[in-house]
Amino acid sequence: MPNSTQATMALRKLGIAFKLHTYVYDSSAESIGLQAAEALGVDPNRMLKTLMAEVDGKPVCAVVPSDCEVSMKKLAAALGGKSARMMRPADAERLTGYHVGGISPFGQKKKVPTAIDETALTHVTVFVNGGQRGLQIEIDPNDAALAAGAMMKPLVATQD
Repeated sequence: MPNSTQATMALRKLGIAFKLHTYVYDSSAESIGLQAAEALGVDPNRMLKTLMAEVDGKPVCAVVPSDCEVSMKKLAAALGGKSARMMRPADAERLTGYHVGGISPFGQKKKVPTAIDETALTHVTVFVNGGQRGLQIEIDPNDAALAAGAMMKPLVATQD
């Protein structure tokens, strides 16, 4: 598996330290993030999933722990909008230049507002998709925010 993707090139260009981890991607997995966490023996809370959505009709990127759901209400509020909804997979692929299951918040074809769930800051390192199915980037969450031009906000749906 190549260790150079748009995501890794973007990080190297910024001089940000990271480690690459590969695993066998299972396209039939119910949750790609949870499958990656299990395959790499990582706490699912440290394995972040990259979701493409729309806030008030404009594209955005949300990065949340793989064992959590994003709250559309919190995502809209975090990015100064009224409503949010998930983006269609084909639109996400066209916008980012990545395939679903390999979407990274780094090195996307078109820069969009990005928010990372603030719980990422509770970890020394987190895992984020490396821009290819079966490739994860281990990175300091502060560096991830810097590289993605992201804000840290509460994005996770809470259990009431």
